[in-house]
Amino acid sequence: MNEVDGLLEHLFRHQYGAIVSRLVRVLGSAHMDFAEDAVHEAMLRALKTWPRRGVPGNAPAWLTRVAYHAAIDRLRRQRLAGYTTELVESWEAPEMEPLEDDELRMIFLCCHPAIARDSQVALSLKIVAGLSALEIARAFRVDEVAVTRRLTRARRQIREHGLALDTPPLSFERLSAVLDVIYFMFNEGYAALEGQDLIRRDLCFEALRLGQLIAASAVATPRVHALVALMALDAARLPARTDELGDLILLEQQDRQRWDQRLLALGLDHFQRAIGGDDHSRYHVQAGIAVAYAATPDLAAIDWRAILQLYDSLYAMDPSPIVALNRAVALAKVEGPAAALDAVEALRDRRAVRDYHLYVAVRGHLLQQLGRTRDAAECFRSALDMRCSEPERRFLLGKLAECVDSAGIGNS
Repeated sequence: MNEVDGLLEHLFRHQYGAIVSRLVRVLGSAHMDFAEDAVHEAMLRALKTWPRRGVPGNAPAWLTRVAYHAAIDRLRRQRLAGYTTELVESWEAPEMEPLEDDELRMIFLCCHPAIARDSQVALSLKIVAGLSALEIARAFRVDEVAVTRRLTRARRQIREHGLALDTPPLSFERLSAVLDVIYFMFNEGYAALEGQDLIRRDLCFEALRLGQLIAASAVATPRVHALVALMALDAARLPARTDELGDLILLEQQDRQRWDQRLLALGLDHFQRAIGGDDHSRYHVQAGIAVAYAATPDLAAIDWRAILQLYDSLYAMDPSPIVALNRAVALAKVEGPAAALDAVEALRDRRAVRDYHLYVAVRGHLLQQLGRTRDAAECFRSALDMRCSEPERRFLLGKLAECVDSAGIGNS
């Protein structure tokens, strides 16, 4: 990857949502498709011109201007001249107005109650986080076609209801869906679906930034603080989750000295704010699990029984196979791999884990612990046929090699 390619990839990850949100506010929500297409066109134009002419001093501002004019040209071609004139006269250069609040406004717009809940979250992740339909499908554990339909339906409802981005964004009515968007955004950053990197720090820290904005607002509730606590505590472990080559490091092998102490303190502070009042959400329970990992001096001090109880509470709130799979990992620490394997086997027919590489990998890990290395090797081979990031693929290859060496079987 050359220097311009790398810069544009960085800008796409960090600026896509901000630029699209800004354009939608200027163009109007009826032209959301124009905004998205225009940003892609600006990126392509940069890819062609920057290697010859050099990178402009303010690259995000350049992309915003080019995208804006690309959208205006499309409007002109559709003979919306009167509307176009109004837009041109109202335009302000991006240096004169910060973009930060537009992304939060966009999420609240997408989470309008007139839009179906699953479509609210999907559209927000597409517009603000720049996630593909495939990545969103992975977050929901549904197929890509279903996500595409949700996106189409959401855009249609925005046009039909004439929803506007300049509506006051803070709303208790929309808060639950907005928090879901931020949560899914962070999760996609914490463990990327595919690609060279396990972690997309840009998504993790953008989600944390948005969460902190809400936590400092008039709609800050214990649930908001719980989500911020969860994200901060998980983000604190990011420096230790991969080595210098980008390979995966499990919790058991992580160097706690590399954990970010500032983020740990931030997370614990928000957790204290979260536990006041009657509000009790799944974010509270997940943050409690993160605290159980973070507030101990070493791995041996982790109270796995307490973590298992928290997973029991979480499963009562959200009986999904993904929660059940995470619970099984804690169960292995408390009752051993045989009990955990029984719990994992019970999930086999659930659609959400049918093609989920981590389900197969956890099953393989438990089989390996039980000495069933041939069966474990088959699991790791199956997981390698599924979609995952390159660091995860290298980890699975390593686990497969362990099984092959231990059992003396062929690696084919």
